This record gives sequence, structure tokens and C-alpha cells, in this order.
Amino acid sequence: MSDADEAFMRRAIAVARAGVGLTGENPSVGCVIVKGGEVIAEGATGAGGRPHAEERALDAAGERARGATAYVTLEPCAQRSAATTSCSERLAQAGVARVVVACTDASAFASGRGGERLAAVGIPVEVGLLAAEAEAALYADYVPRSH
Repeated sequence: MSDADEAFMRRAIAVARAGVGLTGENPSVGCVIVKGGEVIAEGATGAGGRPHAEERALDAAGERARGATAYVTLEPCAQRSAATTSCSERLAQAGVARVVVACTDASAFASGRGGERLAAVGIPVEVGLLAAEAEAALYADYVPRSH
């Protein structure tokens, strides 16, 4: 991964940091969508835990997300408890070309599944960029719910 990847992930961590303590039982996640070396959209988990960061960033990016890279502080969800499309599905539908993730989800129910779903449709997923920094800043107190 490049210095640019690190800079964009640091931005995703900063976006997430602003929502810490405001997202209910969900962790505060940051998502930054980059195309051609420029940030085209960003989003953080909404108040109370919805919408997810990826949803907000993809909504802001619109069609510009096609071919872009998404930097996400926590692995995109593979399945939602509500009858809505998962973040991994939304990223695939938007046509992102690559997803860079800081941390896998600590939940045994979710861990690795979002990345697997993206990889299954041919989207490269890179995990672990600035993981220690993201975990310390954002997820130290996150206790995943059991499903």
C-alpha cells in the first residue's frame, strides 16, 4: 500500500472519530471514497448507528463511485438485521474497484464476511492498514452484539 492509501485511511479515521459516542450500540465507522487521487465523498455512521458510513459516502458519491477506492475503518457489513442491503452489497452495486479496510469486525457473526462477499464478486479487499490506530481510536470499547 502507498503513502496515499495511508493518508486516505487517516482521513477515514478522522471522519469516524467525530461520531464516537453518538452511534448507540454500533461503532462509529468512517468511509472515504477516492477516485483519481481525490476524495469524492465521505461518510460516518449516523446518530444511533444508522445509516452506516458506507451508505452515507456512497449516497454522496453517486455515479462517481464507479471505479473508485473506498477506505473504511471497519469491515463493511455482509448482512443486515433489517431488510436493507448490506454495505458490502452496496459497494459492489456501486462499482467500486477496490476496498481498503483498517479493521475486521470483532463480531464472530460478521468477521471476514464483508470482505469475502466483495472478493467473491471480484473486488480486491486489503485489510489491516492502520489497524492498530483505528482500533485504539475507535473500537477499544466496542463490544459486538451477539446475533
